Amino acid sequence: MKEGDEAMHKKWPVDQRGIGTLEMMLIIALILVVAIAFRKWIMAWIDGLFASTDTQVHDTLKDNTIRLP
Repeated sequence: MKEGDEAMHKKWPVDQRGIGTLEMMLIIALILVVAIAFRKWIMAWIDGLFASTDTQVHDTLKDNTIRLP
C-alpha cells in the first residue's frame, strides 16, 4: 500500500450510524422500481386471485354448504 493510501484510509469516516438507514432506503427504492416495472402483471395476478375467490365463494353458497346467519 502506498503512503498516500494509508493517509486516505485514516481520513475515512468511522461513524456509520446512517448506513442502516441508507440500506433501508435503497431496499425500498428497489421494491418500488420492481413494483412499477411489473405493475400490469401484478394487477392481473391480483385480479385473478379475487376472481377465483369470488367464484369459489359463490359456488359454496349455491351448494348450501355454508349457511349464512
